[in-house]
Amino acid sequence: MFKGIAASVFASFLFAALYDLSPRLAPLGGEDIFGWRVLCSLPFTTALLFWRGEGAHLRALLQRVRARPVLALGLVLSSALFGVQLWLFMWAPLHGRALPVSLGYFLLPLTLVLTGRVLYREQLSPAHRAATALAALGVGWELLRAGGVSWETALVALGYPVYFALRRRLGTQQLAGHWLDLALLVPVALWFVLRAPSTLPVVLAHPPLWALVPLVGVVSSVALALYMAASRLLPLGLFGLLSYVEPVLLVGVALLLGENLAPGQGPLYGLVFAAVGLLVLDGGLRLRREWRRVKE
Repeated sequence: MFKGIAASVFASFLFAALYDLSPRLAPLGGEDIFGWRVLCSLPFTTALLFWRGEGAHLRALLQRVRARPVLALGLVLSSALFGVQLWLFMWAPLHGRALPVSLGYFLLPLTLVLTGRVLYREQLSPAHRAATALAALGVGWELLRAGGVSWETALVALGYPVYFALRRRLGTQQLAGHWLDLALLVPVALWFVLRAPSTLPVVLAHPPLWALVPLVGVVSSVALALYMAASRLLPLGLFGLLSYVEPVLLVGVALLLGENLAPGQGPLYGLVFAAVGLLVLDGGLRLRREWRRVKE
């Protein structure tokens, strides 16, 4: 459990760094960055796959596809759902939509908790239930204030639960499944990079991009691998609650990029920050108890 918690928190910090990197890749646009991100992430993810000795998982997955070709349709759908989220994450900071996407990540843990309860009958501790209630109050306030949510918010909050549930259904929660999601996106990524006018000359003409584009690949590979590991190691409900760390950081990045909170959004962020604080306190107490047991 501790490994899953650590993986989730560290991944959140890396995603926030990736959010901040996106505007620094100008003059590349959102689709261009998506393409380069996929192409640069795949080599590092491949190296990580074999470094962790999970090549056998990939071979086993491919053998399952050969034995049951219909499984390929599910894998293509999984890759498509994943690709849409990758694109939105890099597109939003460039178009002044970082805050709506961040709100989607605030809603995501709630939808994941609901998915875990409905599909997997998962139970939450009292602290987790209290944190969920606080976050639900904040999100409910926002829904009443705004009268609804944007398509960016809905895409994150509803798309990821479908994606994670599908991966569990397909049995592709391991890094090999994540690698295959990336590999199936390569044709789309190549189209975004090489379509006229090609972005290859743009990258070559801007020396800062020589370092920043591969850096996006490294950060993305490590962050996504940790995130997928956390989704596999943790119950879906706890995994969803820990996902609150990421939107808190993303909001900070959005504000640094010049976006502003709408009037009346204070209760939303105050209640969600309180929920995050409760999770941190509960996690600290659990670690303290575990440390005492180890010492004894």
